[in-house]
Amino acid sequence: MAATINTYLTFKDTAAQAMEFYRSVFGGELQSSTFGEFQMSEDPAEQDKIMHSMLTTPSGQVIMAADTPASMEYRAPAGYSISISGDDEAELRGYWDALAGSGSEILPLSESPWGDSFGMCTDRFGVSWMVNIAGTGARGQEAEQDASSVV
Repeated sequence: MAATINTYLTFKDTAAQAMEFYRSVFGGELQSSTFGEFQMSEDPAEQDKIMHSMLTTPSGQVIMAADTPASMEYRAPAGYSISISGDDEAELRGYWDALAGSGSEILPLSESPWGDSFGMCTDRFGVSWMVNIAGTGARGQEAEQDASSVV
């Protein structure tokens, strides 16, 4: 099996809600296990917290998450973004609307200097996202110039 890189998010007591939200945004199959199910904590307050959760989207993308147990230090997310890109404008704008609509826009989704639509936001769980929708931009102009030189 080839190695893969997956997003693994940590939360302070909101992993279940976050993963349900991401399933509502991206669709797919969500699997979750609690600390109680695996006897990984003796703290009664942690029995229903998420030890491991995995969302596999219809396109095969994977997001994983867990709650941070009381025995470990929780650090709020900083210094990273999850990037979503592609050319299906309706699909990507739907993701943008749900993610940015739940939290706050950092950079509105709009045409970028490179010709794509690009935006940055933070969702209601504090996770930073970048959305890039491929556009014609400079690539489209180059194709038009190449086509006109053939004529």
